[in-house]
Amino acid sequence: MHVFLETARLVLRPFTDADADHLVALDGDPEVMRFLTGGRPTSREAIRTRTLPRLLHDHPCLGTRGYWAAEERAAEEGAGGAFLGWFEFRPLVEHSAAEVELGYRLNRAAWGRGLATEGARALIDKGFTGLGVERVTANTMAVNTASRRVMEKAGLRFRRTFTGDWPEAIEGAEHGEVEYELTRADWARGR
Repeated sequence: MHVFLETARLVLRPFTDADADHLVALDGDPEVMRFLTGGRPTSREAIRTRTLPRLLHDHPCLGTRGYWAAEERAAEEGAGGAFLGWFEFRPLVEHSAAEVELGYRLNRAAWGRGLATEGARALIDKGFTGLGVERVTANTMAVNTASRRVMEKAGLRFRRTFTGDWPEAIEGAEHGEVEYELTRADWARGR
């Protein structure tokens, strides 16, 4: 297994087609999807035709992918850990690594353990030290306080509230979305 990044408790690795069942389970949990689809699950067909191709896409400007499967780091060498979800760190413009979007989607078993913050911080550090990133941005619904807290703990600062174009409004959408950001200069000052 190729490992993109390891932390004390996480392994981030490239997705494969074999991850489809993990993704169906993750996107089938109404609580995981609450702030994304209002709790509606993503179909297996949508995972196969839309989600997986996006997760398998390589970004030449980063020299890597923009999404990684997150697994719990196994206690024993060579043993695979449990699938926890995924992290996103992809360029906003296909051919430029200057600005990337940070994201994460973890299963409920991973919530409340600091894993989203741990993975986000590791990706931010890697982006600023080795991938040529100048600015990291992240968005969520304004009412998604847990995700906002992860962004803050990872060092991002609130930038703005805005209204998105939701194809189907979900509960809380009337409060808008929020954008957080961290620049390389701010990150370096905070180290």
